Amino acid sequence: MKHTNDLEHSIENLRATTSPATDQRILTDASAALDRSNQGYSDSKQTSLRRTIMKSHWTKFAAAAVIIVAVVVSITVLEKSPTVAYALEQTIQANHSVRTIHVKKYIPANEQPEEFWVEFDETGELYRCRMNMPKTADGPKEIVWLEDKAGIWLKAKNIYIIVHHKLIAEQLHQAMEVLDPKLAVQNLQHLQSEGKVRIEIVEPVLKGKPIVVTATYLENSPKPGTRLTLTVDATTKLVGQIEVYRLSEGDYEYKSRLEIQDYNKPIASEVFTLDLPADAIRIDQTTQDVGLAQGDLSDNEIAVKLVREVLEALIAKDYAKAGRLFQGVPAEFLEKQFAGKSFVRIVSIGQPKPSKWNKLLVPCEFEVEVDGKKTLVQANFYVREVVGVPSRWTVDGMSE
Repeated sequence: MKHTNDLEHSIENLRATTSPATDQRILTDASAALDRSNQGYSDSKQTSLRRTIMKSHWTKFAAAAVIIVAVVVSITVLEKSPTVAYALEQTIQANHSVRTIHVKKYIPANEQPEEFWVEFDETGELYRCRMNMPKTADGPKEIVWLEDKAGIWLKAKNIYIIVHHKLIAEQLHQAMEVLDPKLAVQNLQHLQSEGKVRIEIVEPVLKGKPIVVTATYLENSPKPGTRLTLTVDATTKLVGQIEVYRLSEGDYEYKSRLEIQDYNKPIASEVFTLDLPADAIRIDQTTQDVGLAQGDLSDNEIAVKLVREVLEALIAKDYAKAGRLFQGVPAEFLEKQFAGKSFVRIVSIGQPKPSKWNKLLVPCEFEVEVDGKKTLVQANFYVREVVGVPSRWTVDGMSE
């Protein structure tokens, strides 16, 4: 029993006194012994010496530690050696095979996210898309871009407008620089090459976690004070999410987040068809000259001229002309809107003022007659450039 107790006590002492320094000393001694054996010992003596060394309990523990370390290191090397460091170019290349994307944009102030469905042709160019925006200056808005035309459905106003496609195409392209991950990353790569964006890449330690790319726009960039954080799938190299931050009082404040819902998932044709009510006001600005040509007039001058001509057309009951000046609204709609009301005369047209929602606000006063009774009305006309035709101006709305 005493012998057993002594053995247990020795084992306990062995565990207690083992340390990295001791292990290193033993390994160093063993290595030196092996080196000496290589210098002058015969093969049989080398074998005998190795057996003697390996019989030592200390050496067995140290050798086991060496083996474990070697295995761990080899596994780490095997796992990491084939891995190529991530670069933005990998995401750009991965997106070359993308034909459709479905994106949601979250803004803290909005209860509902904006939603986008985008389809590209075989060359990677925008083919068709749909945008649902629940909160805009015009109220809820849905836009479908198809066959080189953009249809805009303004739900709150019950108006459906088909607009000139050239400017809309440019605006959509600008939107795609953020909505289309390929263009977003290409833009970042270009700005990085010009020294306008600082890129930081953090690759995941754990399998299945995304790559995180942080892009900080510098002072010489188009958007100083902006920071984007992209999460990239480590396997597919496709972007899963883009967060936008703005510099405010020394800190970057979260502004919005894009989440890519799907890549290359077929989009039903119905998605690109707006479900319009039968009584929607339909305006096709691509088939008529909407508004007035600005020519050499200043913004304020064309705004005043536009309001004057609209009122003069209403006084003359020329609803066709008034409709063309009023975004291209059908004549029958204006006639119905002003049924029972006659515009008598213009009293005054004030100086245009900047407007939050439109380009300019023009105050005016005019006289109307309803049921034989004349009344002075003070109203505001909202005017702006025709969408897609900035050389022409149109009335966008009126409030009394």
